[in-house]
Amino acid sequence: MSGKIALVTGAAGGIGTAVVRALTAEGQAVAALDADAEALALLVKTLVADGGTVRGYPVDVSSAAAVTDVVTRVEDELGPIDGLVNAAGVLRIAEALDLRDEDWDITFAVNTTGVFNVSRAVARRMVTRAHGAIVTVASNAASTPRWNMAAYAASKAASSSFTKCLGLELAGYGIRCNVVAPGSTDTPMLTSLWSEAADAALRASIDGIPGQYRVGIPLGRLARPEQVADAVLFLLSDRASHITLHELTVDGGAALGN
Repeated sequence: MSGKIALVTGAAGGIGTAVVRALTAEGQAVAALDADAEALALLVKTLVADGGTVRGYPVDVSSAAAVTDVVTRVEDELGPIDGLVNAAGVLRIAEALDLRDEDWDITFAVNTTGVFNVSRAVARRMVTRAHGAIVTVASNAASTPRWNMAAYAASKAASSSFTKCLGLELAGYGIRCNVVAPGSTDTPMLTSLWSEAADAALRASIDGIPGQYRVGIPLGRLARPEQVADAVLFLLSDRASHITLHELTVDGGAALGN
């Protein structure tokens, strides 16, 4: 994978950061995109100090115009994008009847419209070169109902379906589109939802919550962001050269293979 150029959204988040680190370790140049300019700058500074080739691009992926502009900048400054990783995401927790309009709107703006905006902008350029790979980080909740996660699950299901449809349409250009679906992963997105009783929340994630019809994690542990990143890198790599329209679940068996 050395010498290639990748664009990663949500680069300052747990899984996004792990993906950026893994790509730079493989010798790739990375355009790191995130709405959190401060956290993004710190990530870029750290990885550059470690010898990585990374440039940060603060952007709101829900804005089509902003995305188009930043993709142009990336190709002007780094070169043609070989791989795209859609890792930007937000999580709003509430029962469906209690969801606020703004929670629903921001969830779909980032998790779904963001995937559409970035994938479209990058894929239009990939098509002219007849080369590229796209991986969208969705969730096992996209195919397994979860209590309090109606907006998140629906947005991830939409982004997963979009990515596969895109892959069908781009297959003739040699462009592969796949999905990685993590389960509970040890990231700030997950742990920020836990109360002071973090140990109890961790046990509930691992052991399951019968009252919410949620089984636990058969492997008995949360995923690490690096384990999700490993799956992303595999699907970007030439080792997955005959894999497209696929959804690879990384959840320790929590969705029971669903």
